[in-house]
Amino acid sequence: MPKPTKGARLGGSPAHERLILANLATQLFQHGRIRTTEAKAKRLRPLAEKLITKAKKGDIHNRRQVLTVVRDKSVLHHLFTEIAPTFAERPGGYTRITKIGPRKGDNAPMAVIELVTEQLSPVTVSRTTPAAAPAPEPKAEEAEAPATDATPESAEATSEPETAEADGAKKDEA
Repeated sequence: MPKPTKGARLGGSPAHERLILANLATQLFQHGRIRTTEAKAKRLRPLAEKLITKAKKGDIHNRRQVLTVVRDKSVLHHLFTEIAPTFAERPGGYTRITKIGPRKGDNAPMAVIELVTEQLSPVTVSRTTPAAAPAPEPKAEEAEAPATDATPESAEATSEPETAEADGAKKDEA
């Protein structure tokens, strides 16, 4: 009996999927960016980010764990000595997937997955800007409040003709 799989696999079997992803990760670390299908890029991203996180630690245990995936020792050396130090200050998000047009032969959706090379710029959020944004909202609520006051008055105005009609109906009966 074949082993049941949970969802679709790249390449057909779990072992073949691991080999495909290992080769893609090796090429990504070697070249910095690769062009592949969107499905492969989406599957590669978590693996590549975990490998970079292990490379950032830099000890022998993590080097051996990464070596089980990235079999090329020159790429492994490049990952630990050049790529990992560039991401030392970045807490995650080492890769970027950019969708490109479909492949010419079979119209498969293609993507470019690349290592992020820009320096991490700390996000500075000014507190005055968010405080100014909520301020217009209460003004809008205040503008709505008189409209709600006008509604009961108009309701009273509509109820008065009803009472007048009711009085007219009583006079007709009498």
